[in-house]
Amino acid sequence: MHTYSLKELCDCIQEVMANDLSDRYWVRAEIASMSVRGHCYMEFVEKADDGILSAKVRATCWSNMYSMLSAYFAQETGESLHVGLQVLVEVSVEFHSVYGLSLNIWNIDPTYTIGDLAKQRQATINQLKLDGVMELQQALVLPSLVRRVAVVSSSEAAGYGDFCDQLKNNRFGFNFHVQLYPAVMQGDTASRSIINALSAIADQEEEWDVVVIIRGGGASTDLSCFDDYELASHCAQFPLPIIAGIGHTRDVSVVDMVVHRSVKTPTAAAEWLIDRVAVQVERVGEMQLRLQRAVEIKITRERSRMLVVEQRMINAIRHMVLREEGKLNVWRKTIDLHSPERIFKMGYSLTMSRGKVVRSNKDVHEGDVVETYLQDGMIQSVVE
Repeated sequence: MHTYSLKELCDCIQEVMANDLSDRYWVRAEIASMSVRGHCYMEFVEKADDGILSAKVRATCWSNMYSMLSAYFAQETGESLHVGLQVLVEVSVEFHSVYGLSLNIWNIDPTYTIGDLAKQRQATINQLKLDGVMELQQALVLPSLVRRVAVVSSSEAAGYGDFCDQLKNNRFGFNFHVQLYPAVMQGDTASRSIINALSAIADQEEEWDVVVIIRGGGASTDLSCFDDYELASHCAQFPLPIIAGIGHTRDVSVVDMVVHRSVKTPTAAAEWLIDRVAVQVERVGEMQLRLQRAVEIKITRERSRMLVVEQRMINAIRHMVLREEGKLNVWRKTIDLHSPERIFKMGYSLTMSRGKVVRSNKDVHEGDVVETYLQDGMIQSVVE
């Protein structure tokens, strides 16, 4: 039996592969790890339907080739190459006695990845529909005046600064209270980081009117996290209305589909909030004007009614005074008819004795002094 040294065996393998696997091959695989240090070093894997690893191999894309292929891939897919992507790459096979089997990447087919991403995205949408959460955000009602804004973004993102500047320098002079809940907005950890930021906001739910997710300021790629099922589901079921200003125009992400409102850029998100407050303030102003006019009309009507009532009271008092004056005149005439002066003028007299009116001769006695009153004086006499 012929024996080989390890080096000899590796050299045989290398020779066989050089002779029999000298061509380039198109290979489907998932990117399991990726590191860019000028050259791009990847690890490709394939998994069975049950998720168990069935194949794994190292791959290298040299710097010049990587610069060209990564730009091409991003332009066609709207995504940068990252861990978890399914790719179709053209490779050549190499075997090294020390480093073992590896692949050199020469080309990539973006259409394959686009198809796979579309499948994953549709699967996420279907699951959200099955969960019954796609429309939950739409049912939430924004406060009439949105002033307290929680922002999920990177503190270093230019889009966050643009958003804050737009709100602060708005043409109406509205004051907004804005607080940043920092998160990683792209890459493998973005989805979990954004969820953690949203959870922190949910713990202070009563302090905020609305949540704004801002991604602007980064590359136009790395949007796959916004198609992630876990993040989209979390956004869909969030207790506060969410405004998404993810900052892309190529496609609508799943997060865009489930949030309360989706706009293209951070500044557009700020403008939307400003315009909403402006509309509400205008409505309040219109209501105040209508109320003021209604009050003025009411006051005018009440004044008119009071004038009518006042005139009626004056007329009633006049009629009452005239009626009472008529009664007084009647009494005055009655009194005048029965006054002593008038009786005296008619030739009558009044006889009194000891302070009492003498009506009969039986009212006086001999020796009584009687006084007889006439129109022009009094006569005093003694009864005999």
